[in-house]
Amino acid sequence: MALNAEESGRLAGLLSEHAERVTQRWTEIATGSLRGRLSQAELRRQVQELHRAMVEAGRHGAFDLESDSAGELRAVLAELSRGRARQGFTATETAVSVYAVKDVLLELMEADGGDASLRDYVAFSSLVDQMGLFTFESFVRTREGLIADQAEQLLELSTPVVKIWEGVVAVPLVGTLDSARAQVVMERLLQTLIDTSSPYAIIDITGVPAVDTQVAQHILKTVVAARLMGADCIISGIRPQIAQTIVALGIEFGDIATKATLADALRHVLRLSGAANARRNPRREF
Repeated sequence: MALNAEESGRLAGLLSEHAERVTQRWTEIATGSLRGRLSQAELRRQVQELHRAMVEAGRHGAFDLESDSAGELRAVLAELSRGRARQGFTATETAVSVYAVKDVLLELMEADGGDASLRDYVAFSSLVDQMGLFTFESFVRTREGLIADQAEQLLELSTPVVKIWEGVVAVPLVGTLDSARAQVVMERLLQTLIDTSSPYAIIDITGVPAVDTQVAQHILKTVVAARLMGADCIISGIRPQIAQTIVALGIEFGDIATKATLADALRHVLRLSGAANARRNPRREF
């Protein structure tokens, strides 16, 4: 609901005339919902910025939160929401800090009485409701972004690529391997192969609880991608249960070397690298 020019002027005048009282009471009321998790000085600063932005918007005639004249107010509300989301507050706690100005306005207008004051309060209250909803939506968008970033970071942490020997890197997989994670595994493995110039890669699936057709396809795609980079892959961690599942599903790993444990895979790679070195550097007979 937008305020007309007269209502906007009265709101701006009311907030300006009682500026100190408004910010003081607004801060006191909002403090109760935050349970001491935000310093009084920081909360007062936020309230003062909101108060100033509301006054400025009200002085520009008709007050509509979506209008250009309310751009600064929207920016202040959005910044408040982003900050609270990063600090771990809830959306309700954030919105309540905005809604608290209703109680302050009511206290200021109760002394006047009359139908005009009641109509003004209803109009002002509707505007504050819009501000609270805007704050809530901004908070949710920020929180969703934070969750997405954290999920990506956890995904990267759960798919490490480590150099375990000269020319040998390993990817120890733990947990379910879905499409998103498989893409991360492939990208990190290929980048590590480039950075280390390693000719061998071990994909260890000891920590993968089950291997179905989809998981097998992800593993095979990773092996093919590594081969295109000139690296041979060995799959380790083929436990008896997984081996039976692979056979039952009819999954073919073709000529890809598979080993029961990571230690077996490493021994296999060392034999391959030793044989390759011997071919490159044959002994001279004297």
